[in-house]
Amino acid sequence: MNTKDKALQSPFRLLSIQDVRDSVHDGSATDPALMQVGGWVRDYLMSSHPDLGRSGDVCPFTSQAARLDTIRIGVSHEAREHVITQIMRDCFRQFEDIPSPQSMRHFRTVIVGFPNCDSIAGHALLARVHRNLKFHSLRRARMLGVFHSETEAPGLWNADFRPLRSPLPIMAIRQLVLNDAPFVVRHPLLLPTYLTSFPLAGTRRLVSQVLARG
Repeated sequence: MNTKDKALQSPFRLLSIQDVRDSVHDGSATDPALMQVGGWVRDYLMSSHPDLGRSGDVCPFTSQAARLDTIRIGVSHEAREHVITQIMRDCFRQFEDIPSPQSMRHFRTVIVGFPNCDSIAGHALLARVHRNLKFHSLRRARMLGVFHSETEAPGLWNADFRPLRSPLPIMAIRQLVLNDAPFVVRHPLLLPTYLTSFPLAGTRRLVSQVLARG
């Protein structure tokens, strides 16, 4: 293991939104990618979009999460698969340590930008990391998402909208919630974890989704 890899045994640095704002105001912000991620959270996730297909913000949880200070943001300039996997595993651990009231723990979120993965090869690398961490995520009832400028994943309310697009590649962690029934219908691997987490209410939601899809 080289010196650079040894350093990754330390916790990956995650900042609150307030930390990011403070670094901008006091002039200590030196990483444009960090500002880019923070701006995307504020200007995209926490805003409405004409193509979304419903009213409200693109992400219905982010504004409340920002008010609760349960969002953590980081940036890594790595482009090695094993290192990014290690970073995201550490982010899963730090996710559990985000302070929040018990009833608000579903608002915890970790968002990590990977500017050096902004290429076809980089997007494929993040897809492999996502695939390799799928069961790590499912065992913890967590959702792991990948965002970048070329993703073709359709929206839930408008199939022509691409909600997972971002100005730089991003991986994000959040908690699986009852309202994730539409994602569960699309991705059956989520089914056992979802029904374990929400046995009765989840079953009703899934039945409603299936019936609505015809």
